[in-house]
Amino acid sequence: MKYISLIGFMIFFSACSEEAGLHQTSVELFKGPADEGTSLPFLKVGEDHQLYLSWVGETEDRSTLYFASLEKENKWSDTEIIASGTDWFVNWADYPSVNIDSQGNKISHFLAKSSSGTYSYDVNLTMSMDSQPWSSSIIPHDDQTPTEHGFASILPMPNQTFTAVWLDGRNTVTKSDDGHGRGAMTLRTANINLQGVLTEPAELDARVCDCCQTSGALTSAGPVFVYRDRTEEEYRNISIVRKVKGRWTAPKTVFNDQWKIAGCPVNGPRIVAQGDQVAVAWFSAPNDVPQVKIIFSKDAGATFEAPIVIDDLNPLGRVDVAMDEKGTAFVSWLSFQDEKSQIKAIAVNSNGIIGNPIVISETNSSRSSGFPQMELFENQLHFAWTASEDERHHIKHAKVSL
Repeated sequence: MKYISLIGFMIFFSACSEEAGLHQTSVELFKGPADEGTSLPFLKVGEDHQLYLSWVGETEDRSTLYFASLEKENKWSDTEIIASGTDWFVNWADYPSVNIDSQGNKISHFLAKSSSGTYSYDVNLTMSMDSQPWSSSIIPHDDQTPTEHGFASILPMPNQTFTAVWLDGRNTVTKSDDGHGRGAMTLRTANINLQGVLTEPAELDARVCDCCQTSGALTSAGPVFVYRDRTEEEYRNISIVRKVKGRWTAPKTVFNDQWKIAGCPVNGPRIVAQGDQVAVAWFSAPNDVPQVKIIFSKDAGATFEAPIVIDDLNPLGRVDVAMDEKGTAFVSWLSFQDEKSQIKAIAVNSNGIIGNPIVISETNSSRSSGFPQMELFENQLHFAWTASEDERHHIKHAKVSL
């Protein structure tokens, strides 16, 4: 009887793993809304349950941020312009974004130069309510220093406000003209309402890694953000801050990788949440062993279980993560094997890896390829990335049915 029960359990477990796992035959390339000469895609499922894509197009003297939404039968809506300018700071790792609340109100961010210094630029926010024209840009930081401000993450909140965090270089001010200084980069936050009023500005961490992406998610207990921290000894672990009952918690290390590195790896974490279930994916290289990891929390990010290594065979990082309603996470990352760079994806839960990784596409490992994007929408994983061919950039898309 015990033997029969064990066989039944194995069949049940195999069926569940097969159902949740990703299959190479499910990868399907399809056409997106972006034209040739575009880059920096950002995918986002809004709180209005639609999938949005933003991207940047550049001419000789102007940068323009566009967006579109995915409609029925995998057709994209007409392209709309969010903002345009001649003084933008366009960077392969610090890409603009678009976020949407449950009422369809939209907020977007881009970066614009604040002085002639190489690394002096500001976060600029712009909003559109009820499909109205986008507002004039709003700068969420009031320090007015010619320093770095970027790598922003924005979350729509239930009370029709948005919470933003960003890396803030106000403490790096020196007499030099290039914007670089000796003080530490900080992590700061502010709320913005639909009228463009900023409230609750705060410093969340006084010393963080200079140019790794931030990421945020809304849990059952409130908003959480993850980022790469930085100690005085140059250990750069992933940390989390949470807003619980209206107050921000002190920074807490998600997992102590013991990765000591004297410079910024430009490889930030990504976080996703479903109620109390939280997953964080990130890149690390302790002892010069590059790794992509994921870690789970069952209490809205208050505590975390042991991490799971996704790839330690020479990954390049540039991770993304999504999660379904059952708590299964999907991780994408850039790998480098046999002289080839590939965008890969895999399914994983808190018990371990489900199935084998699949290859979404081969790609360029240079900075021009940027950070591949992944979102889970209507039982499909959607991907967008920048392809570089003959020194020309364009955005490619793929989807994987679950």
